[in-house]
Amino acid sequence: MLNTPRVRRGYSRADQPDQAVRELANDLAQPDAALVIAFASSTYPRRALAAELTAAFPDTCVVGCTTAGELTPLGYRRGTLTGVSLAAPEFQAVARRIDNLEEFSVADGVELVQDGLTNLSRRMPGMRTDQVFAMLLIDGLSACEERVVSGLYQALGEIPLFGGSAGDDLAFQETGVLYGGAFHSNAAVLLLVATQNPFEVFKTEHFVASDEKMVVTEADPTRRVVTEINAEPAALEYARVHGVQIDELTPMMFAAHPVVVKVGGVPYVRSIQKVNPDGSLTFYCAIDEGIVLTAATGVDLTENLRDAFRRVQSRIGPAQLVIGCDCILRNLELAQNDILDDVSCLLADQRVIGFNTYGEQFGAMHVNQTFTGVAIGYGG
Repeated sequence: MLNTPRVRRGYSRADQPDQAVRELANDLAQPDAALVIAFASSTYPRRALAAELTAAFPDTCVVGCTTAGELTPLGYRRGTLTGVSLAAPEFQAVARRIDNLEEFSVADGVELVQDGLTNLSRRMPGMRTDQVFAMLLIDGLSACEERVVSGLYQALGEIPLFGGSAGDDLAFQETGVLYGGAFHSNAAVLLLVATQNPFEVFKTEHFVASDEKMVVTEADPTRRVVTEINAEPAALEYARVHGVQIDELTPMMFAAHPVVVKVGGVPYVRSIQKVNPDGSLTFYCAIDEGIVLTAATGVDLTENLRDAFRRVQSRIGPAQLVIGCDCILRNLELAQNDILDDVSCLLADQRVIGFNTYGEQFGAMHVNQTFTGVAIGYGG
């Protein structure tokens, strides 16, 4: 699998959990492993898979989640188990589970992060906060991403955060995060990783904002439903802005024409899930009243992603690993445009391990149709 010292990647196509974990462990096993992250198709029986992973890595922190597709050493795959292991002393990690997501608060975030950093600093004496990144794996059907990520962001300070919402292969029935030898729903896992290697947390999206603005004038953020845009029925106004009829508002139309929210001049994509019978729009992210949305148009996804990798590597040097969270809507668009294999090869070349998500996290934001991740370079 072209692994490097202290960083090992692997995957298995086996459909039985015992064989899949055995093959993955053969790729990932290494002395002093501090962390294993596993990304698993929801086709595996979860209890059996979690038990096998725990048995295979008994003295290692093991976390992960179910997926809507896997990013393996060979690129995009479905129905597989993939993962990465990181070893000491170059890497140290702590993980904390978050339950009852709908009740998560800023105070909870402060307590969680402080406890994790204290534990991490014991494992890497002299650790600086600029040597730490955070990854969030969260139930992709919880609709609680905004609450959790905003609480964590305030506690993390300058420590960069990225992450993804767990999937279930587009069944939209149950997703899970792996922690403590079991998969959990209505839960999240915060992972704090300290490393002596250069790294960069980054995001990219293949959309550019237009000049067309839309103001959300009525919404229900808890349900992620927008009722009115520009004081008009939401679906009708969205259709008018894009010059189409309301019956043309299909999932592919929404995927090709999302809206963007700018925060501090940085664009964040907000994707629409569906038109409701009352003319409202359901989003994949929470949208509040008063938010200004900007219509967006797509650019070449392949070149956009390739440019993102180039920019990151110009700052940290060649990457020995990228842990990536890639929106399932991007994957579906690639398949629709018959370029899935091209991007799959690009991800393999860039040493990406990760999964297709039901949403992504970056900093304080929960977003869609975005690739977010961390690129880790080589030690000095």
